[in-house]
Amino acid sequence: MLLVLRSLGVWFLLLAMVAAVVDATKSLAGGGQLVVTSLAEQWAALSPTSLAAAKAAVETHVGPFLWTPAITTILELPTWLVFGLLGVVLYWLGRKRHPVEVYIN
Repeated sequence: MLLVLRSLGVWFLLLAMVAAVVDATKSLAGGGQLVVTSLAEQWAALSPTSLAAAKAAVETHVGPFLWTPAITTILELPTWLVFGLLGVVLYWLGRKRHPVEVYIN
């Protein structure tokens, strides 16, 4: 289980690096102005039907109160930030824990 979490963490960190390189390339090609692509823009560009299906599923099964404030806030963050944070958290959860030695007098 720990190996799976670490592996997923590494993959998400790699996705974050790719997203950061894409944004940096767009920034350099655009004359030096900073370009930050949100997760919603990226998802809509890759698969707009799955984005609409995810919205419909969340609003149907959970309720519209979750989609509008919570999920849209996450979707408006930069892609590299979302994947980077998710990768760090998963890698941290999958780390090898060292046993703690407790000495009792």
